[in-house]
Amino acid sequence: MRSVSRVIGKAIPLDRVNVDTDQIIPAKHLKRIERTGYGEFAFEAWRKDPSFVLNDPAYSGGKIMLTRANFGSGSSREHAVWALLDLGIEAVVGVSFADIFKSNAFQGGLLTVELAESDIDHLIELAVEEPGTELVVDLPDQTVSTADGGWVRSFAIDPYRRYRLERGLDDVTMTLEYLADIEAFETEHSL
Repeated sequence: MRSVSRVIGKAIPLDRVNVDTDQIIPAKHLKRIERTGYGEFAFEAWRKDPSFVLNDPAYSGGKIMLTRANFGSGSSREHAVWALLDLGIEAVVGVSFADIFKSNAFQGGLLTVELAESDIDHLIELAVEEPGTELVVDLPDQTVSTADGGWVRSFAIDPYRRYRLERGLDDVTMTLEYLADIEAFETEHSL
């Protein structure tokens, strides 16, 4: 898992509520065993609409997705996180997230940030009016700001999740930190 500290990049305004995991990555694409290669299928149905935000070249290369309430609802597929990461999305800033999606994002190194609806209204309006608007999501400072620093909001995050995200520690790498102890135990208790 990659570590997360500061995400600086273009904001992509996905102005929709209740975006479920089947909209993020349709189930028909879940037959692969790799964690990569899902980006091309992300939001597949919506991409058929020429006016869909990800079809607009002004938002190409965006790293921060702005969204409304209940993002990532539906099934528990971790592939939704992998698809977003494969698109180059490093942080999703929204009103609220489905619990399982939020957990999968944490395990995959995708930063989710919850802000008040009025703050999301402001950021989406800004990104729509000025495509290419850059934001800064700073995990150590726990802030979201415009690149010029003229607008700043704080966000809360569980300290344990913050610690692991900043260090890029998933469950496996956390276990491997104790490898010497594990090997010593195995040696001592071998048959």
